[in-house]
This record gives sequence, structure tokens and C-alpha cells, in this order.
Amino acid sequence: MIAQRRSQKLLRISNLEPFRDKTFENFDSSITGVSSAFKRALDYANHPTGWLILFGNYGCGKTHLATAIANKVLNGNCEVLFTVVPDLLDHLRSTFGPTSEVAYDERFEQIRNAKLLILDDLGTENATPWAKEKLYQIINHRYNYALPTVITSNRDPESIDARIRSRMNDVVLSEQFLIEAGDYRRLTVEQRSGTRRRKVESRFSGVRTRN
Repeated sequence: MIAQRRSQKLLRISNLEPFRDKTFENFDSSITGVSSAFKRALDYANHPTGWLILFGNYGCGKTHLATAIANKVLNGNCEVLFTVVPDLLDHLRSTFGPTSEVAYDERFEQIRNAKLLILDDLGTENATPWAKEKLYQIINHRYNYALPTVITSNRDPESIDARIRSRMNDVVLSEQFLIEAGDYRRLTVEQRSGTRRRKVESRFSGVRTRN
């Protein structure tokens, strides 16, 4: 009963309820351009240390891989916080409202010190001075303490705040992958089924698909 209550609490904290169906098992790693990132994401989920950064265009699988990591870690009864960056900043702003049930300091500390923090869609936030500073403070804190962090972005790295980009580029702490796959959402049902079928056939024939 105690373990169940803890699992339910972790799920509430994680923000993963809409993404619980995103797993490594249902990610189509046979699509050209995703295999290296898939393998690294799976390894990271088993041993979440350092930073993993996934760049790529819309629909290439970044969020699926990030949430698959989060779900695998959560299934191990460990704390993880998944958040889309613009939503994160909105949640911080909302704590200043008179009806907020959570104090700003409490929410900010929860984000900064999450055992595993996953920041989805970095660079899509409204870049006000306040937003830039709060985001920098979160990332800088996690950098200073080498806290496990996963970041996804569809932006050109050069367009990201230079202070944040510098920390993301620390090769001792972080590893970056560019996913060059197309937009999976634009595939028809038949096309999606075809890629899954080829993956199964390759697995049974003993031939590994190379991307």
C-alpha cells in the first residue's frame, strides 16, 4: 500500500499522465535517422547520469524518446519531472497569483532539484527577460550539481541563450544527438505499419537495420 501511494505521488509530480503510452517498445527505431539516438536514450534510461540533449525537427521522435526515458525511470519508482519549457515558465508565473496553492519557492525548488528533469522544447518559450533568467537559473543549478537532465529542442543551437548553450556544450557532462528523421506525424497509417513490419522482419531474419 505504501509503495502504491508513493508510485501514485510520483506520477502526479512527473506530469507524465498524457504520455504514459510513450515507451521504447512502441518507438519505431527502424525509421532512418533515429537508431543512434534510440540506443543512447535506452541506455540513459537504465543509467540516468549526466545530460542527454536531443535536437531535431518537428515530429522526428524527440519527445517520444524523452518521455520513454521518463516512463522507464518512473516505472522504477524513481522521481522524474517532465515539462514542456513554455509550460514550466507558465507554472512558475502562476505561483504569483492569489489563488495559487503552491508557493513560488516550493515550485522552483522542486524543478531545480528533481532527481531527473526532462525539459521538452527548449527554445519555444516566450523569451522575456524574466523567462530567460528563470530558465538560466534552473539549468545553471543543475549544471553546477551535475544533476541528470534531458533536453529536447527543434531550434538551431546557435539561437539558444549563450549561457545555456555553453553549459549544454560541456562534453564532460552532456551528450548531444541530432535526429535527422522526417516528421513521423505526416506518415499515413499504412506507412507507419510498413516501417513496423520491416522492423519485425529484420529482427527475425537476424539482420540489424543500420541508419
